[in-house]
Amino acid sequence: MEHVRAPIDQDSVSRILIVDDHPLYNDALESALELVFAECDIRKASNLSDALAEAKTGFDPELVMFDLKLPDVIGISGFVSLRQQLPDAKILVISSLASFDLVQSLLKEGACGFLPKDTSARALRSVLAEITNGRTYVPKEYQTPSNCDGQAVEFDHPKLADLTPQQQRIMKLICCGKPNKQIAYELSLAEATVKAHITALLRRLGVSNRTQAVVMVEGAMAAQRAAEPEARAFLKH
Repeated sequence: MEHVRAPIDQDSVSRILIVDDHPLYNDALESALELVFAECDIRKASNLSDALAEAKTGFDPELVMFDLKLPDVIGISGFVSLRQQLPDAKILVISSLASFDLVQSLLKEGACGFLPKDTSARALRSVLAEITNGRTYVPKEYQTPSNCDGQAVEFDHPKLADLTPQQQRIMKLICCGKPNKQIAYELSLAEATVKAHITALLRRLGVSNRTQAVVMVEGAMAAQRAAEPEARAFLKH
C-alpha cells in the first residue's frame, strides 16, 4: 500500500488508547506509536469492557486505535458503545476484516478512518498524519464498492454454508455494498423478494443486521483462505 509521506506534529496527540486482544500486535502498535508521538501517554485494553472502564477512570484519549474483533463484541456494536463513551476522541478502526459495506458503516457511526491490520509501520505514520490533520483515512479499495458478480460462493462456516444458493448470492452482493434495489436488479428479483431473502438469511445466521452479517462472512472467508494479516506478513519473509 503506497502512501505519500505527510508531516506530523509529534506533540499533536498526548493521550492514546489501544484496544486490541492480540498481545503481540498490541505491543507492536504501542512501540510504533511511541516513535511517532513524543512523550505520549499510551494505555492498552484487551477488550471493550476494559476500554470502557479505562475511559470511566477519567482518562480522555485524543486518539483510539480500535480492533473490531474483540472477545466481548458482536459486529460494530463495540465501536458504537465506545464512540458514545468517548464522543470527542478520534477513533481509527484497525481490523483484518473489511468490506466496502463494513467500512462505510463505521464511517457513518463516526470513525475517523479504517486501517487494515497488515499496514506497515511506515504507512501507519502517514495515516496518522492524515488523521491528526483532521482528515478521514480510508484505503482506496474500500472507497467504492467492489465489482462483484452474482455467482454463488462456498463458505467454510457451518451457518454460512447452510445458506441457500440464492441467499449466498445475495450475501455476496451485500458484502460488496450493494443496496436492496441494486441486488434486485442484478438478480432479476423483486425488491420485496430480496428483502424477504435478507430477513431469512439474517435469521439463519443469528445476526440482527447486514453489518453483523458482513463481519461474520469476512471472518469466515479470512479463515477459509488462511488470510489473517499476521500470517500473511509472516509468510512473506
